[in-house]
Amino acid sequence: MATPAAPLRSRKSVRRLAVAAPVPMPVRRGRAAPHAFERLREAIVSLQLAPGTVLSRAALARQLGVSQTPVRDALMRLAAEGLVEVFPQHATVVSLIDLTAARAAHFLRRSIELEIVRELAMAPSADLIAALRASLARQRQIAKNNDLGAFSAEDQHFHRLMYEAARVQDLWHLTRRHSGQIDRLRRLHLPALGKIQIVLDDHQAIVEAIADRQPEVAQAFLRKHLSGTLANIENLCARFPEYVRAAPAAAAPNAVEKEHG
Repeated sequence: MATPAAPLRSRKSVRRLAVAAPVPMPVRRGRAAPHAFERLREAIVSLQLAPGTVLSRAALARQLGVSQTPVRDALMRLAAEGLVEVFPQHATVVSLIDLTAARAAHFLRRSIELEIVRELAMAPSADLIAALRASLARQRQIAKNNDLGAFSAEDQHFHRLMYEAARVQDLWHLTRRHSGQIDRLRRLHLPALGKIQIVLDDHQAIVEAIADRQPEVAQAFLRKHLSGTLANIENLCARFPEYVRAAPAAAAPNAVEKEHG
């Protein structure tokens, strides 16, 4: 069983953490904008930059070791993903978590991955099974160290391996562009007692079902796996009301179906 994670920092301390971040080495020319985007996106999704945090373009440029132009471009991309809100001549703020967008992103990912695991289980690849098991072993090792950031990254890699094996890598990029809201909810949920072990168990069951050529079983375990966070949405909203934009009661009747974590 994974060791319970430490409680999430308050919004105030998260802001101090972001401001105190060390300045990295200079970025190669031509890579500044993608570098700024990826760093800022990860800081937002990981909740280092909490919902409601006011962002300073100049401060971010200093922290990232780039000029303000790539930071501006990165913020525009983040705004397109709904992760920041830009108020011209006023401020740029990390957006609150949009529960409607989170449910839509979950629906998209679930629909795609159910078909992916079905196809993979109908003709399993030994190379894929080996890669998934290797990823699962890394997840277990990371869990021992209780490194939530590294665990989340390896979790993403595990799922990406299946997209690549099914030769639908573009769909991975599609789901990622829409995943910012649900991913922030997942990061809120990940420190919950026993959550990491549940993720590990689900991944193990999915791998074995694919290896055993059981597409329906693989789909059933995937449905269970993609259930934890939205099934706990009311609890998350009660614990972090200042982070969310909409109340769970606004959901459609079937929207809180037990899917993803």
